[in-house]
Amino acid sequence: MVKKNNNLIAPANLKTGYITVLFAAAVLYIITCAPGQVWQDSGMYQYRIWHNDIEGKLGLALSHPLYHIIGIGAKYIPLGEFGYRTNLISSIAGAFAVANLFLLLRLWLNRTLPAIIAALTLALSYTMWRHAVITESYTLYTALLSAELLMLLQYVKTKRIVFLYLLGFLNGLAIANHMLGSIAFVCYLVFTVTLVIKRKIRKLDFAAMILLWIIGALPYEYLIVRNILQTGDFWETMASAAFGTSWQGAVLNASLSSRIVIENLIMMAYNFPTPNCLFFFTGLYALKKISPSRGFTNILLALLILFFVFAFRYTIPDRYAFFIPFYYLASIQIGLGFNLLINNLPNRRILAYLAVLFALLPVPIYAITPVLAQKMNFKLPTKRIIPYRNDYVWFLQPWKTGYYGAEQFANEALDIVEDGAIIYADGTTVYPLLYAQYAGGKRRDVTIVSDHGSVNNLKKYNEEVINKLLAERPVYVVTPMSGYCPSFLLDRYEFKQMEVLWKIIAPDAISTENGY
Repeated sequence: MVKKNNNLIAPANLKTGYITVLFAAAVLYIITCAPGQVWQDSGMYQYRIWHNDIEGKLGLALSHPLYHIIGIGAKYIPLGEFGYRTNLISSIAGAFAVANLFLLLRLWLNRTLPAIIAALTLALSYTMWRHAVITESYTLYTALLSAELLMLLQYVKTKRIVFLYLLGFLNGLAIANHMLGSIAFVCYLVFTVTLVIKRKIRKLDFAAMILLWIIGALPYEYLIVRNILQTGDFWETMASAAFGTSWQGAVLNASLSSRIVIENLIMMAYNFPTPNCLFFFTGLYALKKISPSRGFTNILLALLILFFVFAFRYTIPDRYAFFIPFYYLASIQIGLGFNLLINNLPNRRILAYLAVLFALLPVPIYAITPVLAQKMNFKLPTKRIIPYRNDYVWFLQPWKTGYYGAEQFANEALDIVEDGAIIYADGTTVYPLLYAQYAGGKRRDVTIVSDHGSVNNLKKYNEEVINKLLAERPVYVVTPMSGYCPSFLLDRYEFKQMEVLWKIIAPDAISTENGY
């Protein structure tokens, strides 16, 4: 129930508003959630969760132990299919991130409609929505970031030290989930050290925050200590914790190509395909005027800039996911900008209706874009065709309702191969195959080979043994292309397509087929 007043719309009950937004976001993400197996990193996470692996083999920075601990817990809940349960973790976390954004602006502005506009903007932004329906760690990080900012807001409004304690603990949890949390950690550290210097909090309070941060980050700290003890190499372990095994150059990259700039700008526009995005600039203007404190303003601006810069000059192919924290902070600015305009325009009702309508505009755009892009033969930055995956739909449509492509591919691949066959797969396709074997109990006689981190058994099936393997067992690859298939196979053999796989044809077999 709501009542009208000079603030346009005021909630009858703040708790009811929060629960309503949480429920609505959860329904949206759950009904659009992928029903089971998924490709690439999401499939790797499912594989790791199935094997109770909280570290992986891509370096500590890519371990995301908190997410996998939660996933391992979800694995034992007898509700639906295993892959669906792991996907739901992202959906529920995403719903909390959206609801926390609503609560942040509602507490800050004491108004409901700007909070709703901001929450809708975030919930329907492409990258947030897409990662809320598959097994990924980004929505959990965003939920923790949103909780951190809630604690920060409550502290600057009430000066109750308990909120700083909770801020420290939540940021520790965020670090245990994703190293993106280290960006916010630096901002909070500067803020709290400044409070200590100005004697606004005691050194004992600061020590308590650090202790709670350590407790929150324990899953990640455990992996770091374990690796130091196992390897005896402190600096190599710390480099792994900061960058992973192969991504130091990308993390520290300070150069940009025109292609990366254009792709980033297109993706950012696709996340906010609505005139409401103009509220962002008004929000920047309004921030200092309505912020509860200078420190709060500085942290929001610092986070906005740091998350933007980090993601924009990142060079990994899936860097678009790293914009999610920036989109969260941009949604705050959009809510603030709407609030400023609604206060200063004579006909508020028209702006309110238009803003809500425009906030919903991304849904039909995401439905139409894949169709138009395919008809116009728009070139996506993909290099190959994967069976049962329409790249236009997979990459341009955030929802994954009823998508069984990974499962269809894996089942067909395992059905067509002979007993004892070997399949060489890349990092995108290997996990659906392994999922079908382990979670589905299908064709355990088939050996799946890949050099990807959580499998990485290529050394056992390398060029030194391939001739022997071909003499004894049928051997297949998923994609006979450079980058997706070991070079020693591409250089030495020919391939014959067998439905969704390619069979390696040994030289003597080629000679026989040609009549030699």
